[in-house]
Amino acid sequence: MSRIGRLPISLPEGVKVTVEDRAIQVEGPKGKLRAELPQGIEARMEGNALKILRGSDERRVKALHGMARSLVANMVHGVSRGFSRVLEINGVGYRAEVKGAELHLALGFSHPVALSLPPGVTATVERQTIVTLNGADKQILGEIAAKIRGLKPPEPYKGKGIKYQGEVVRRKAGKAVGAAGAA
Repeated sequence: MSRIGRLPISLPEGVKVTVEDRAIQVEGPKGKLRAELPQGIEARMEGNALKILRGSDERRVKALHGMARSLVANMVHGVSRGFSRVLEINGVGYRAEVKGAELHLALGFSHPVALSLPPGVTATVERQTIVTLNGADKQILGEIAAKIRGLKPPEPYKGKGIKYQGEVVRRKAGKAVGAAGAA
């Protein structure tokens, strides 16, 4: 049996789970999420915990067991505590600001980039160079963070661009100037 799939998901205070057929709906203080379980996987409430069970020992079902449990655990974590992703902007004149449900970025292009945030994702900007994204759905949050980073990924020579907080950018040495051209 899957080591991750057989772990029960404990439900924090204020989180309500509804299981009907293969659909799971999780409600909490940070929002409401809904997901469909794959064929052959089912969920069952046992006290204050949710167990993800598989119907057979088929190879495909066994492969999906741990993933299904992780997705449901992420939904529970998202509606109770939420997820956040921090992006750092490096470069002269590079900055960000939030205007309503849009994130406006100045990234050295001839025009500012306006990116509308999906529902359920909020952004805050500190010191014009640190963007914090918050939301209940881990997948949507990761997609929007990757989309923002993809606008100007960090380059290896000066490190200019947008990177995740804690991401290490491997730096390269620039051109060697000196005795090579003097002969």
